[in-house]
Amino acid sequence: MSTRAATCAARVETREALSAHLVRLTLAAEGLVSTGVPDEWVGLVVPGQFQSRYYTVRSWADGVLVLDVVVHEVGLVTEWVQQPDCVGSEVTITEAKGSYAPSEGAQWQLLVADLTGLPAVARIVETTSLPARVWVDPGGDADDLASYLPPGTDVTWVDRPLAEVVEGIDWPPGDGYFWMAGESAQMRAVRKHLMRERALPAAAYDVMGYWRASTGRQPRGVDPGPVWRAGKAAGLSDQEIWASYDEARS
Repeated sequence: MSTRAATCAARVETREALSAHLVRLTLAAEGLVSTGVPDEWVGLVVPGQFQSRYYTVRSWADGVLVLDVVVHEVGLVTEWVQQPDCVGSEVTITEAKGSYAPSEGAQWQLLVADLTGLPAVARIVETTSLPARVWVDPGGDADDLASYLPPGTDVTWVDRPLAEVVEGIDWPPGDGYFWMAGESAQMRAVRKHLMRERALPAAAYDVMGYWRASTGRQPRGVDPGPVWRAGKAAGLSDQEIWASYDEARS
């Protein structure tokens, strides 16, 4: 039995820079099937690449998918999304998955994220009825993103490690739900705090590492973009193009 995730074709219709580090893509993705879970994510495979990168869905309705992509210094999608010709590109979207799952007895929710988790936070606040308090580290983009969250959101913009932010939260009484997404090392520290200091049951929180900080990244010896474009022009299959890329790197 195949374990390959279901995929669908999509087309980039518009591209909009929301801030210095956040770019909005609007895609026509008729074949996508939503989970209905507000923090759902999909994989995005862009032209000239063979690997998917995962993004939370900002919105999905009537065949239109909106993804807000964080622009890093380097990266598979970063290099592509900053090019003007990304609009009109045919891309692949992988099967949607989500994890947001407060208990039936939850009376409130606390949402904490960096820029990568901000789209999910916005969608959770927008589409759920639980009262929410929000903390976001926008990576220096707070001024540009002041109106990003739904009107009336109880949000605190922060500029310090999120693990420190969580340790300083004044928790409301009663049962609730804690949701958090961001850099993996910060998430590990937060999980320890929730388990050891807060003694929360596993069902009361969801903490996800969306990306991993690195002290540096070695540049690729061979850019796969030209190899992919040349292979497509020559009528090669994806497998043949991948073999050509491996050969060029050796």
